[in-house]
Amino acid sequence: MPSPFRPTTPARSPRPIPRVTESSNVRVPKPLETASILTKLGAAITGPRVSDRSARARIVQVLNAAWLDGLSLGDPIAADPLEGGYASKTYRVRTSLGRTAVVKTQENLPSDLYPLEADGLDALRVPGGFAVPEVLRVTSSFIVLADLGTAEASPTYWEDAGRALALQHQQTADKFGYHQDNYLGTLPQRNPWTTDGHAFFAEQRLLRYLEEPNCFSQLPEADRRRLERIALRLPDLVPAQLPSLLHGDLWHGNLLPGPDGEPGMIDPAVNYGWPEADLATLLIYGNLSDQFFSAYEELHPLADGWRERMPLLHLRELLCITAHWPDRAQTVAEIHTILKSFD
Repeated sequence: MPSPFRPTTPARSPRPIPRVTESSNVRVPKPLETASILTKLGAAITGPRVSDRSARARIVQVLNAAWLDGLSLGDPIAADPLEGGYASKTYRVRTSLGRTAVVKTQENLPSDLYPLEADGLDALRVPGGFAVPEVLRVTSSFIVLADLGTAEASPTYWEDAGRALALQHQQTADKFGYHQDNYLGTLPQRNPWTTDGHAFFAEQRLLRYLEEPNCFSQLPEADRRRLERIALRLPDLVPAQLPSLLHGDLWHGNLLPGPDGEPGMIDPAVNYGWPEADLATLLIYGNLSDQFFSAYEELHPLADGWRERMPLLHLRELLCITAHWPDRAQTVAEIHTILKSFD
């Protein structure tokens, strides 16, 4: 998951540790940043280890004209690592023709992870919505994306982002879920079509994590039982919402400026779900500007009490983080606090 922010946590985690009571404002997203200019390909990147030699060979293959017929990218002359990756090593590749492209590559990932990412990016191309990179090439072991560039965020970035997200959330389906399962990080995200939104969130976004080894080992039995009780009470805690097109992993690291400084997004885990779930993922890492919410609610009003529900919806993100990494004591403590407050 490439991020426009410099990592602020140890290398084993690609995200800042969420604090559900955090009051500081989120800073304006930066362009995708390289770890250093003209860095050798072997520079360390957060995420599962991969052979730098094989990654270099794979990138050379990807940008060879024989692999990208008709795209005329030229020969690769440099590959600058992009910071913040987790599932993949991500590079901005520069070519002999002065072109750039973003290449994500990794070994030992599910063979359908990159094709599903490509599907999610295509689904997010909504009129008036976020800038989404074009998929130039995708296989089971790499994906090549058009480079959104290095423009600075526009002065109206967050206002425009609120409007773009509202337009995206106006895209609805008859049921909750998606036409196929995909991934959140490297773990499966199950998306069976479900009529009941409360059942969908309970079963596929909360309780499904109880079976993950890291959650089973880190969550006390009492908290697992609390989560099960809260899942049954969701109809009393969260108002009915239409199944809307969600990014699915909308933390700040997946937002960045597009070619003209407009809001862009990357690394989706697309599904049709509660709009408040996308907002909760954004808010768990800090507050957004009033301009964002004003612009959002002009097009997609939120039900009363939505801010009070955010900690409850934060559980999905916190459980996912716990499932991916061991020794997440602070995250487990946040889960405990939320569960006690809603139980």
